[in-house]
Amino acid sequence: MGPSGSGKSTLLHCLAGIIRPDSGTVRYGPHTLTELNDARRSALRRTDFGFVFQFGQLVPELTCLENVALPLRLNGTRRKPAEQRAREWLERLEVEGVAGQRPGEISGGQGQRVAVARALAPQPRVVFADEPTGALDSLNGERVMSLLTDAARDTGAAVVLVTHESRVAAYSDREIVVRDGRVKDLAGRI
Repeated sequence: MGPSGSGKSTLLHCLAGIIRPDSGTVRYGPHTLTELNDARRSALRRTDFGFVFQFGQLVPELTCLENVALPLRLNGTRRKPAEQRAREWLERLEVEGVAGQRPGEISGGQGQRVAVARALAPQPRVVFADEPTGALDSLNGERVMSLLTDAARDTGAAVVLVTHESRVAAYSDREIVVRDGRVKDLAGRI
């Protein structure tokens, strides 16, 4: 948690292996992400990491069902099994009715739930959520956070959440504050 421009998203991108930190290391299980090549970091992002972005980042040319199935297909899952799992996640996130629609045809709240379904469908170990409610009204934001945290707990996935909103941070088990590029948890540890 922290104000806009404090470095929250940059930290999230470093943790996810999207960018390399200027200094230090990032460890994930037996891996030191900062030592892995681009191909290996990309493989981890396809298999172990899920992503939910502020504006969903759904592919506009694909249906919602195809968007949720996309990470599964990229991992080599055949079309029918990928779409079956995608349907299950759309149902779980209460947006099964938009499966055949394209992202531009649905509401922002529905789009974020589709994005959460896409992030969770591959059964990642970690979900990185960058301001997942930032573009939503408070009611849709609460619904997205409730569904995201419930689904993550049910699947055993950890959620690394970036926000500047205290009501969203309240869903977390642990809160870390970022200010001016410096990190500390609420106990004051850096």
